[in-house]
Amino acid sequence: MNWLGQHWLAIALVLAYTALMVKHALDGKRATKGMADYYVGGRTMGGMALGISFFATYSSTNSFVGFSGQAFSYGAAWLLLAPCAVIFSVLAWTWIAPRLRRYTEEIGAVTIPEFMGTRFQSRVAQVTAAIIVLFASFLYMIAVFKGIGNLLETFLDIPYPVAIGLVFVIVVAYTAVGGFISVVKTDVIQGLVMFVAAILLFQGTVSAAGGLGSITTIRQTIAPELFQWNAAMPFLVLLGVMVAGTMKFMVEPRQLSRFYALEDDTARKRGMWVSTLLFLIVYTMLVPIGLYARAIINDPTMDTDLVVPTLLSNANVFHPSISSFLLVAMIAAAMSSLDSVLLVLASSFERDIVQRWLPAKTDDGIVARTKWYVALFAFITAVLALRPPGGIVSLTAFSGSLYAACFFPALIFGLYSAKGRGNAVVTSFAVGIGTLLIWPRLPIAIPVHQVFPAILLSTLTFGVIAWFSTTATPSDISAAT
Repeated sequence: MNWLGQHWLAIALVLAYTALMVKHALDGKRATKGMADYYVGGRTMGGMALGISFFATYSSTNSFVGFSGQAFSYGAAWLLLAPCAVIFSVLAWTWIAPRLRRYTEEIGAVTIPEFMGTRFQSRVAQVTAAIIVLFASFLYMIAVFKGIGNLLETFLDIPYPVAIGLVFVIVVAYTAVGGFISVVKTDVIQGLVMFVAAILLFQGTVSAAGGLGSITTIRQTIAPELFQWNAAMPFLVLLGVMVAGTMKFMVEPRQLSRFYALEDDTARKRGMWVSTLLFLIVYTMLVPIGLYARAIINDPTMDTDLVVPTLLSNANVFHPSISSFLLVAMIAAAMSSLDSVLLVLASSFERDIVQRWLPAKTDDGIVARTKWYVALFAFITAVLALRPPGGIVSLTAFSGSLYAACFFPALIFGLYSAKGRGNAVVTSFAVGIGTLLIWPRLPIAIPVHQVFPAILLSTLTFGVIAWFSTTATPSDISAAT
């Protein structure tokens, strides 16, 4: 009873949030008439909703717990994450969105591997891309589960496994039922909640640290080492972490699926402005939090994934009512990413792998199987998250690096060139993955993050092989030329 008396407000808000998500799931189920609706919202959605969804699906607990706390050890250089997010948001909406939306509608593709398989006329490329989606998605979801698990464990005083189980139940309850339409509807609510939460989190942390001017004290006396470019690692390595984390806007299937659903080019332009402004405002407030936390938390060795949960549980930093709202906001942040990744993971598994060997005869059959995959993959992730293989930022960065190294050349060449076939796609995948794994283990220490050489070498590989391959037919590239 004492536990319930301490946390009743947070519990009430979580229950209210869950009820709202279930309502949206039922609304999404009623609006879903077939596979295209379940996977990509029927390609008739507006820019405002998809712009907020584009922001919300990226801004998970990886952002509110992982990214927000990372400056605690990475230092002031980590503040460059905000401009990176803005730059790659604009590039994704201007370089990728128009052609990808047009092309995928023409060929009827609803997943990124399906686009690659059709564009490059290669079933092997399609299946290989789907396997990459599976692996990278699991890494990312483990990071999200870890972030929200740490938060619930610290704030509500519940065991970590129980926290993981709670997240599993909530996300499956509405993602499997409502599909893409439900996901976007919930993302809009979650995005607005996260916008308010970022303001409250920034204001509360800065105020507890002594105000905006306290950054001078932190730089001069508390942690002067954090104000060097190479505070935690060589700057080019840190820049690679930030690029890998934000370049995902251009290459990650859960982000690109928003472009499939756009109604028209007017919606695309509106979505670009909405998402980019949200990234600019919210991330400008989130990334300095770990830096200001050094004036509040006296343990410089603390795991950066625990910085924000520690701040929320400190009554001297946040009033309990504010902490309760922020807890729900971060649950919303987790769900807004988990639902999108789960839907992409399940749809790609069904559409790009299972359908190759066990085709379903109707849209209803495809959707039904996809719903079961959502629950299955959420369960697998929850189990893996009990013993995560790394920290939030490291898992997120490697997932982003994997997508960037593998998918960047295939997407760019596929949308902007008539060259290339399946052999170029698959070989560039192998080179990108191999570089990511080998680069950090080279005997000569080179202070550059592996994402840079991985993208360079995979793109060069694709370009060289494509140069000597036959040109695609006009129907293959009609939307990309």
